[in-house]
Amino acid sequence: MADSVAAEDQKFSLQEVLDTFKLCLTENKEVNLEQYVAGWRGLVKFLNSLGIVFGFISKDAVNKIKILVGHLEGENGSQFVTIQSMVKYELDNELVDLTEGGSHPESGCRTLLRLHRALRWLELFLERLRTSSEDSKTSVMCSESYNESLAQHHPWVICKAADVAFWVLPGRLAFFEVMNVGTPEQVVAMLGEVLPLISEVYQITEELYAQNNMLDLP
Repeated sequence: MADSVAAEDQKFSLQEVLDTFKLCLTENKEVNLEQYVAGWRGLVKFLNSLGIVFGFISKDAVNKIKILVGHLEGENGSQFVTIQSMVKYELDNELVDLTEGGSHPESGCRTLLRLHRALRWLELFLERLRTSSEDSKTSVMCSESYNESLAQHHPWVICKAADVAFWVLPGRLAFFEVMNVGTPEQVVAMLGEVLPLISEVYQITEELYAQNNMLDLP
């Protein structure tokens, strides 16, 4: 019984991701960090549901989530309510390494930037899945999305390994099945709700980091 409950807890639900990202933005269009992390927990379930192919991304995301949770639950947790408050707090207190060799490798700003880049890849990939036809190759969609986003921040050896891994991805319907929504038409419709939310969160974060010259943190 315990095993079945644990397995159910690890089961991906696109509805869960939709609900979480709906809660991500405050009335002032700030990004709630706790909800952002919760959204990423759901996305990690999606990556893990497809086996080891996305393992290199999933494992890194889990590590970054743990670091951010540490900040949220730490003595300065009140400074990490939103991404905006986190950026202000860490910059004001010189807790962000703006150059190589600093003493804050696990700053919230640096950690979140890695998830931010991966979120762009997932957004691009899921959008391609949403608009693709039944016979479209998921390997091509995933590779193109990766090359437009994460690949720009990964060393050559990881890029080559990712390119090889993507070629063994299952077909479009297999991706739709793990989303646990219903028919392909229902999946497409729900992706149409989720992706604008993810895109808005991404764009707000991107602009915040650009304003503070932090898009290329080491």
